[in-house]
Parts: sequence; C-alpha cells; structure tokens
Amino acid sequence: MGSTGSFDGRFSDVRVLVIGSGAREHALCVALSSDPAVTALACAPGNAGTVRLAEARPVDVADPVAVAALAVDWAADLVVVGPEVPLVAGAADAVRDAGIACFGPSEQAAQLEGSKAFAKHVMTAAEVPTAQAWPVGGPAELETALDEAHQVSAGAPYVVKDDGLAAGKGVLVTQDRAAAVAHGQAVLGAGHAVLVEEYLDGPEVSLFALSDGTTVVPLLPAQDAKRRDDGDGGPNTGGMGAYAPLPWAPPGLVEEVLATVLQPTVTEMARRGEPFAGLLYAGLALTSRGVRVVEFNARFGDPETEVVLPLLETPLAGLLHAAATGTLADQPPLRWRDGAAVTVVVAASGYPERPRTGDPVTGAEGAGVLHAGTTAGPDGVVRSSGGRVLAVTAVGDDLAAARQAAYERVAGVRLADAHWRTDIALAAVEGRISPP
Repeated sequence: MGSTGSFDGRFSDVRVLVIGSGAREHALCVALSSDPAVTALACAPGNAGTVRLAEARPVDVADPVAVAALAVDWAADLVVVGPEVPLVAGAADAVRDAGIACFGPSEQAAQLEGSKAFAKHVMTAAEVPTAQAWPVGGPAELETALDEAHQVSAGAPYVVKDDGLAAGKGVLVTQDRAAAVAHGQAVLGAGHAVLVEEYLDGPEVSLFALSDGTTVVPLLPAQDAKRRDDGDGGPNTGGMGAYAPLPWAPPGLVEEVLATVLQPTVTEMARRGEPFAGLLYAGLALTSRGVRVVEFNARFGDPETEVVLPLLETPLAGLLHAAATGTLADQPPLRWRDGAAVTVVVAASGYPERPRTGDPVTGAEGAGVLHAGTTAGPDGVVRSSGGRVLAVTAVGDDLAAARQAAYERVAGVRLADAHWRTDIALAAVEGRISPP
C-alpha cells in the first residue's frame, strides 16, 4: 500500500477506491484523478464515464463483505463510499475492520439518513432546530398525524415521508389531503414506517460538511431542484439540477449552521458512542422562524456534489483521508475558486416513475458531462441504464455564465425523448429568491 502521511506534502502515493456508479461518483473521480497525491484510482462498479478516469471493478455495493474484500484485493489505501445503501448496510465498518481507511460513517451513524425518526431523536437531544414530526406506525395513526400537522402548520401543504431510504423520492408535499393519505398508506403497505411533518416555508439549502467524528468542516452551500418539471412542478426526484454558491444566502449562514446544526449533531453522535465520520449533508429550510433542518444525509448529495467539488481548489484526497483518520483539525483552511457552477440533469423518458433504459447516448464524452445511469457495451456504444442518465456541469465567472455554459453543453447531448429542466438556477440569476 502507498504512504498516507499528513497533508503537508508527505501525503502521496495513495490508492483510492470509490464505491458507486452515479454522477456523484463520476464527480468524485474527476476531483481525485486531478489530485497529485492519488497514484491509482478505481471505481466499483462505475459507469461509462468513470471508466475513462478510473479502473472499473465489479462489486455488489449492497454487500459490505464484498466491498471490503475488493478493497483488500485492490490494496486500497482509502475507500470512499458514495451511495447511502452500502453505508446503511455497514460497508464502512467492514472496510475499517479490514484495516483500511474509509470515508463514510458507520452503519449506526448512517442511521441519520437511514431512519428519519432516528435523525429526529438526535436533533431533539442536540437541540437542533427542525420541523415538528409525528411518527406513524399504522393506518389508524395516519389521519391523526395529518390532523395535528395541519393544525401546527396552519393548513396545507401536507408533508408525508417514507422513514427509510427512498432515493430522494419518498417524500410527498401536497395541498391534497387525499393524496397525502394515499402516499402514507402506500409507504405503510410497503412495510415502512411513515413520518408526517410540519411544513417548512422558505427556500431550501444543501450544506455538506466533512467530519472525523469530532471536527466539522463545512463546504459551500448549494441548492438543488427536486421536482421533475420547470417551475418546481411534477413529482419529486433524486434531483434535476443544482448550483453553487448561493448569491442570495444570508451573510453568516454557513457559520450559523455549523454552530446550531452540524457541530451539535456530530457532538451528540459522539456522546451516544456512535461518532459520525464522513460527509454529513444537512438539507435546510430558511423559514420565517429561522433555519430548520429538513433532513440529514450521510454522504455526498447528488446533484449538489457535481457543483461543489468543481469549485474546491484544495486537493480532495487529503481531506477525505483526514476525515477517515481523525485528523481534520490538522488541515489548513479550505481553498475555493472564484465563480459559480451549475449542473443540469438529463433524465430518461418516463423518469422517475418508469424510466426507459437501453437507449444510445451520444455527446456524453464532452467536458463537464458526468455520467449517472450509463453503461458501455462491448461495441463501445454508451447506453442509458437508469432514470438520471447524465449530469451536465459547467463553471463560469458568475452564476449566469455557468448556467449558459451548462445549457450549451446539454444541447450537445443526444438521448431519445430525454427530459431536463430548463430553469435550473434561473430564479437565482434573476434575483427572485430571498429568505423570509
């Protein structure tokens, strides 16, 4: 294995294994492949984009034993787990048990994402501001919870969440009481618990933070577009685009969130004997009553990763290794490039309900085109293999320039009956977003 000294020039010759196959992992591979400390890079299982930057290795990401075995076989110095499924399954624990540094929280700590009810308990103990919530374990409790939420929120919309993992599509926010009931009953029918929440007004913000279990280092705030269609219409998705930074964000927002949300949560997890080491993602609402947590994720968010990492000038591998090994406090302040970044998700026909797969994709080898759901066959033809197929990203001197460049790149992509939003970052460029 390579040398993994501290980040002062001695951190070098590092073999990094990235676990996952989406645009987030492609973005991680782009950042890691440009880091001079990284001498070997693999992505398992990867996609048709990551294969141009990293060695592809097959693995069942949901199998912690298989992930750890691959890390040992490939002689990795650092494993970076991208998706939530392997983290909640305990992949990071298995890798660490094999004696290899791993960027990603333990199975227990990953319950901050794996169970919304667990996250609420942690936030309550840590006095973190969040929406009031009503756990629902059965149909009889659903109507009562909706009634109480309706009273606290002073009316609709209703917020009904799948308590477990749902790839960003388990939340329904609706004015329609019948639709809220139907969604809750469908989640319960699938064997999952339901969380009914108070509605939070105001614009939403995504803020990532690196943590080694004690020290917390926030990254740049971003905003994603969760609804499928322009104007925030249509069903919830895993994310249709994002931009960073946020020109409308209140001064001191990052410092406030660090002090009232991120550090208290990490401190509470450590107090419980379940230290959170990895990427803590706070989904926030800037409400008329102040900052409130909408949800936590236990990994880099997608598509926000695609706009945050291109703006980071500090080499990534040293930061991730420091988080994995408890040495974040020794790292120098992060360096960020000027300008802004925008990413636009190109989705398959039928996404998110019934995405069509197997269609040829052309123009996907260009600069800034990150692969999400793609595969390349023996004939070399790139084909769609998921709902979100590409995340097309550009960096510009300002948000307007980045947005224009991103859409110019989208125009060079060809996928039959593809769908993308045409208004990513538009409200911010036009100055139409302001916290209450």
